[in-house]
Amino acid sequence: MADLFDGYSLGEQWDEMFARAGEPRAAYAGLFASLQPMAGEELAARADVLSQTYRDAGVTFAHAGEEQPFPLDIVPRVIGAEEWAVIERGVAQRVHALEAFLADVYGAGQVFADRVVPRSVVTTSAHFHRQAHGLVPPNGVRVHVSGIDLVRDEAGDFRVLEDNLRSPSGVSYVITNRAAMSQVLPELFADHRIQPVADYPSRLLAALKASAPSNVADPTVVVLTPGVYNSAYFEHALLARQMGVELVEGRDLVCAGNHVSMRTTDGQQRVDVIYRRIDDEFLDPVHFRPDSVIGCAGVLNAARAGRVTIANAVGNGVADDKLLYTWVPDLIRYYLGEEPVLANADTYRLDERDTVEWVLESLDQLVLKPVDGSGGKGIVIGPRADETTLDDLAVKVRARPRDWIAQKPIGLSTCPTLIGGRIAPRHVDLRPFAINDGSTVWVLPGGLTRVALPEGELVVNSSQGGGSKDTWVLSPPRQTAEPEPELTTIEFTAVDLPEDPPAQDPGPLNDTVVGQGQQQQQGAFMAITAAGRVAHVRPEGQLWP
Repeated sequence: MADLFDGYSLGEQWDEMFARAGEPRAAYAGLFASLQPMAGEELAARADVLSQTYRDAGVTFAHAGEEQPFPLDIVPRVIGAEEWAVIERGVAQRVHALEAFLADVYGAGQVFADRVVPRSVVTTSAHFHRQAHGLVPPNGVRVHVSGIDLVRDEAGDFRVLEDNLRSPSGVSYVITNRAAMSQVLPELFADHRIQPVADYPSRLLAALKASAPSNVADPTVVVLTPGVYNSAYFEHALLARQMGVELVEGRDLVCAGNHVSMRTTDGQQRVDVIYRRIDDEFLDPVHFRPDSVIGCAGVLNAARAGRVTIANAVGNGVADDKLLYTWVPDLIRYYLGEEPVLANADTYRLDERDTVEWVLESLDQLVLKPVDGSGGKGIVIGPRADETTLDDLAVKVRARPRDWIAQKPIGLSTCPTLIGGRIAPRHVDLRPFAINDGSTVWVLPGGLTRVALPEGELVVNSSQGGGSKDTWVLSPPRQTAEPEPELTTIEFTAVDLPEDPPAQDPGPLNDTVVGQGQQQQQGAFMAITAAGRVAHVRPEGQLWP
């Protein structure tokens, strides 16, 4: 193994690059061959350029109240075409099922009547909004954009950790990661067939326009942001810019007569689709928090009247409640009649007394998650928690078991990462993004790989100080071209030819050109291919010019 990988130790978890020490997996063979000759100093120097590129471009993320550059590791993650095909099918399947579930929850509620999911699971969710009941989007889509978090377990299988159906963040880093990496390591891109990610904004814009009210010929789309102090403001601005639409705040919008308009220097302009990056609770002070100053009063009524589309739809959070997550495999079977392509992580609901008691006795062996948490907040990893933390957790779980789920710890896979001029394994996850335009669920080939930079750290969330990696999904191998039929030459000598050429060869009737061609064949030797093609050759055997 090259010096760059000296000391790279494989643990019990799955390693993305190496099957065994020094033996890269097939998808990583090219990357390993390219990195191996490099000295650590060279890779570190390129990483510095990469970091400077990010700083110059203003790629930031708010962490602990401070805006700071978003760490991008220079060693990409690689996923082979066959593995990606499974992820792609599994993510799309999950989105289809959750779309059907949301339509059911805010519609007929057949899933409750059929006792697939207890109604109480939904009605006790903090993200269930009765205000959205009966509100049907123009093209039926509620989950326009989704991010499904995956991890790879010790056996190498991808498992779903959670679903994000409200305002999943991170796709802007997928796009900027690729642009920055292609500048710093151009030779690697020349050696790999990597599926592109740059068409995400155009796909998103097409899906948003497809969701517009049906009587609008040329819909106006806007991105609604809470403002510059939001941790994902960079993403809001980038998507608006790349889609070529306006980035607005609540104060830029006005709703009157169930029509939404934005204030511009030329007066008010009608808005048909709002890609909102504001939580439900702050979106419309008429229906939710009356003290919100970042939303637009009346926008939910406009949506109910069919005059504007809100993407993603209000109330989606009930489907990414972590308690509901435990039923998603059942929902796939119920709505689609299929077996789940991607399995959940092993999870326990705290809805029975015996289970609660067992979990309380096993807190030091489990991972406890709040059902409405996000960004890794509130997660307690039992095997790494101190006694005080576990005692506090026990009090919370005993008081409100509905607010928690318990999972068996998964040894997240590791991926080579540049740490201090050396390559070392670090834990990673993966968030593929999907766009639903009402006809197709398209999964962006790549997704966001988040990496926990401290050694042994399992929480990879950006809001917890994690970084990211460019994720390469390799294209399927080119189809081998059908071999050209072998040229079989049958040579005719003068002996084989008639002594006198035909007096006349009129050729096909009414086809003068073909007839002339046939006359030109006189005196020539012919080569006939196995496929029946005919080539003219000179008597000495050379091809005719």
